[in-house]
Parts: sequence; C-alpha cells; structure tokens
Amino acid sequence: MSTEHSPAPDTSVPTCYRHPGRETYVRCTRCDRYICPDCMRDAAVGHQCVECVAEGNRDAHRTAPRTALGARTAASSAPVVTYALIGACVLVYLFERASREVVFDFMMVGLGLHDGAFVGVAEGEWYRLVTSTFLHQTEGSFGIAHILFNMWALWAIGPSLEQVLGRWRYLALYLLSGLGGSVLLYLWSPGDAAVGASGAIFGLFGAFFVIGRRMRAPTGPIVFLLVINLIITFSVPGISWQGHVGGLVVGAALAAAYAYAPKARRLAVHVAAPVLTLVLLGVLVAVKTADLSAQYGL
Repeated sequence: MSTEHSPAPDTSVPTCYRHPGRETYVRCTRCDRYICPDCMRDAAVGHQCVECVAEGNRDAHRTAPRTALGARTAASSAPVVTYALIGACVLVYLFERASREVVFDFMMVGLGLHDGAFVGVAEGEWYRLVTSTFLHQTEGSFGIAHILFNMWALWAIGPSLEQVLGRWRYLALYLLSGLGGSVLLYLWSPGDAAVGASGAIFGLFGAFFVIGRRMRAPTGPIVFLLVINLIITFSVPGISWQGHVGGLVVGAALAAAYAYAPKARRLAVHVAAPVLTLVLLGVLVAVKTADLSAQYGL
C-alpha cells in the first residue's frame, strides 16, 4: 500500500510588490497586493498602494460632476468670477472719481487728439479695447447710474451663467463680449470715445438667451430686458450702439458654440471658439489700424 504525502505548506514570508526585499503582511484593500509602510496610503478602510490611489484620483477626476454644457462643477457654488468683475469695476470707478486722467488714459478711442497729440488704438494703445470696459461715466447725463445699472445686470444674470458655463468659459465670454463692442466701435467710428461694461453685459444678455433656448428654459424675461435696452440704446443720444451690438453679437455667438458643441468634441470646441474669436477680432483691429495709418500717415 502506498501513502500519498501532502505538499509542505508555504512558509515563505510575503514581501512588498514594489520592494521585494521588505517583508510585510499588509495588503492593499483595492488590489490585494502586499505593501510595505513606504507604499501604504491611508484609505477609508485599511490602506491602499500608491498605484491604486493614483488610479482612484484619475477616476474621480474623470467622473467629476458636470453641468449641462460640460463644465466641471466648482467645489464652491459662490460666483467668484462675477464678484471679482464687479469688484474690479467698482475699484476702477473709485480711481476715476479720484482722477479724471484715468478716463482719458484708458477709455476706448480709435484715433483722437489729447494735449495736441494723437492717441488711441491706431497709435498702438491697443489696451484701450479692454480697459475701457472697466470704466464708467462719472459725470454727464448718466453719472453714477451708468455703473449702477451695469453692476446690477452683472449681479442679476452673471451667477447663473457662471454656474452653467464654468468659470473660465464664463470669463472668456464676458471679456470677449466687451472686446467685441470696442472693436465694432473702432471699425465703425474710430474717432468716437466710449467707456462702460455695457458691451460685456449685452454679451451676457445674448448668451443667456441662447443657452436658455438650448436648455428649453423660459427666455421671455431676458428677451423683454434685451428689447428695452436696445430701444434705449438707439433712442438716447450719447450711447455707443456699436459697443452694445458688438458685445451682443460676440456673446451670442460664443454661447452658441458652448451650447451646441457636439458632446464628443465639446472641450475642443469650447477651447477653439474663444481663441478663434480673439484671433478674428485681432485681425479686424489690425486691418483697421493699417487703414487709419495710411489715411493719416501715422
């Protein structure tokens, strides 16, 4: 009669999968591999290895909550970009009240005379296209009502747009809308001066309407507000209709790109749209500047 012998139990000491020379009895709770103290990372239950922790972080990044338009939901619901824009406009307004030179130095003007010298975008002062959108009237028929209305409009519709678009898309739309208003004024009437965030605000109006239509939300109130403001724009003397219309067109166009981008290529479209808009506006400015330089021998 033969006797079968059972194999001897494995008495080898387990070692870390990343450091084979280190003995350990602790396993990763996710992949079940042995890990030494240097490879342990605290988890909700037990420990995980560095690779599993990294993979978990990547998964969390990929599955982060997103809005209907694909923007990653911010950790805080506070509309920080809107608050920052309001704060910037108010701060600049205080500087304006302290010195009138702030307006002359940074308002939008394509080509004009100041202290006997040519000034404006055509003279290389391209920053006026943007800085003017943070300035507001301090005197005249509008006075403080100018900044009060613009900041009220920004506070009223900005947070909801910032939430659905995400912070960088929203900021790009605001700044490019303001720039679009300045560019249309430069193209149409380069000798006129203008200040105000109204171009950017009209861009937000246009974006609110486009995105509202895309999400099948009620758009009646924004249409009413937009119509009233357009009537005021074209009926009250001294208002730059170019700034308002230019901002409206750019804001609505960018919002359409954000809202109707194919889901599979959404991020690419959302990045390309503001970049191409900026390039187009830059080309228009360059062409107009060359034309003015030829006319006036600048």
